[in-house]
Amino acid sequence: MPFIKSLLVTALCMLPYTLQAADLGGLWQTTDDKTGKPRSLVRIVENAGEYSAIVEKGLLASDTGDAVCDKCTDERKGQKIIGMTIARHLKPSADNHVYDGGEILDPENGKTYKCKMTLSANGNALEVRGFIGFSLLGRSQTWKRVE
Repeated sequence: MPFIKSLLVTALCMLPYTLQAADLGGLWQTTDDKTGKPRSLVRIVENAGEYSAIVEKGLLASDTGDAVCDKCTDERKGQKIIGMTIARHLKPSADNHVYDGGEILDPENGKTYKCKMTLSANGNALEVRGFIGFSLLGRSQTWKRVE
């Protein structure tokens, strides 16, 4: 009986960590595909059950905060990249570590892709996949949690 009681206490203590690990919200560091160096800080927020990602800061020496998305073809055309929503409409799937059904914008080429985000078990890494049609036709980045 003491073993079961101890196991129950351990499980209850880990429950808040498990629930927090599945939360997508927070500040994430992106990585440049070409250099492998940190590229930007992106904040993911939840509103009415949908998640969005907003660029908070560029991390390259050349990032002045004045860059705009002149290749965008939607309402973001001409908007500053800092402060821009680059991913939107993501919803949790049956697996609470996977968020999909949304889209992601690549401000460098102005193209929008379907998006799927998969949160690591510990909640500190996020695989972000942009794709056309099926998830197999696309590319992934791993973002690291900052906060």
